[in-house]
Amino acid sequence: MALLLWAVCLLAAVSQLQRGPTEQITLLPNQDGKASAVIITTAGKEMVLDKPYQTAAVDSRGAVATSGDDAAIKNRYGALLDTLPQRAAVFIVYFITDTDNLTAESAAQLAQIKSQLASRPAPEIIVIGHTDTVAKREYNDALSLRRAAAVKQILVEAGIAEDQIVVQARGEREPLVPTVDGVDEPRNRRVEIRVR
Repeated sequence: MALLLWAVCLLAAVSQLQRGPTEQITLLPNQDGKASAVIITTAGKEMVLDKPYQTAAVDSRGAVATSGDDAAIKNRYGALLDTLPQRAAVFIVYFITDTDNLTAESAAQLAQIKSQLASRPAPEIIVIGHTDTVAKREYNDALSLRRAAAVKQILVEAGIAEDQIVVQARGEREPLVPTVDGVDEPRNRRVEIRVR
C-alpha cells in the first residue's frame, strides 16, 4: 500500500512538472524608452525582471527567469502586441514675450506636429498654456489661456475635431525652468500639446 501511495505521489509530481508554469510574465520595454522593472513574489522569494523581454515562468515552487528577445516575443505575441494603443506624445511650442504668437522655430515645428496628429485615428489632445514670471499672476493666467486657445485653433484648422482638444491654463505655476518673480525665461513661455 505504501508503495502504491508513493507511486501516485511521484506521478502527480511528474505530471505537475510536465504541465509547465502556471503563469508566465514577460517585461516589455516602455513605449517611451525609459527603464522599467517588475518584482515577482512567490513562495516568500522575490525576483526582479529589469531587462526588456526577460520572462519569468511562475508555478507553485517559485519563479524561473529567462532572457528573451524582441523577435521571439513578436513572433509569439505579435497579434496581441499590435492591439496595444499608440504611445502618448508630448510636443512643446514656445511664444514671443507677452504674446500668443509662436516663435519662428515653433511655427516651423507645427507641420511635424500636425503630421504626427494626423497619424492617430482619434487622438485625445490636451493643450496646456504656460507663461514666465514677468507679469502678475492673474495676467499670466489669462495669457497662458490665450496661448493654449491659439494652439487649439491651429490644430482645429489642421483638421483635428474641436471636441477632441481640451484647453488648460497654468499661468506661471508650473515653470519648465524655475525662476524668481520677474524673470523673462523663454522656455517657460510655452504650450504643451499632450496627445494620447
